[in-house]
Amino acid sequence: MRRLVILLAGLALANTALAQHGGSMKIESSAFANGQSIPQKFTCQGADVSPALSWSGAPDNTKSFALIVDDPDAPVGTWVHWVLYDLPADTRSLPENVAKSEHAQNGVQGINDFKKIGYGGPCPPPGKAHRYFFKLYALDTPLKLKPGATKQDLEKAIKGHILAQAELMGTYQRR
Repeated sequence: MRRLVILLAGLALANTALAQHGGSMKIESSAFANGQSIPQKFTCQGADVSPALSWSGAPDNTKSFALIVDDPDAPVGTWVHWVLYDLPADTRSLPENVAKSEHAQNGVQGINDFKKIGYGGPCPPPGKAHRYFFKLYALDTPLKLKPGATKQDLEKAIKGHILAQAELMGTYQRR
């Protein structure tokens, strides 16, 4: 019984710490709700522009943000659609249609699996719906990676520096 009480107390402390350190960080888009379809405008069949994103609940000691957008349902394995990092700590949103340049919105953009800088929208083969994960990371340091970093470069750089993370998932089915 004593072990159970200690375990429950430990879980309560962990949950409190998580809530104080970004456990409640949230990312959303005005273009689509979590788990819903991404409008064609934001895909290769439309204007192929990035959707507006906003977030809240980042820990007070956040020094920068990073964003990875990928599709784990791609036939060739996880396909990377966007790598963005070194967004300043006071950033709480990205507008629609972030420029496809190395430096955008006061952050730095990496290369996606289309071999381009910036956002590359959903473009699955016809038929099956794919899931697209917008993963936001609150970090305890700026990364200072050069422009054009890959998802793998970014994941290596953020290891041990993640204070909190949030995720938004949208779907898209090409017809």
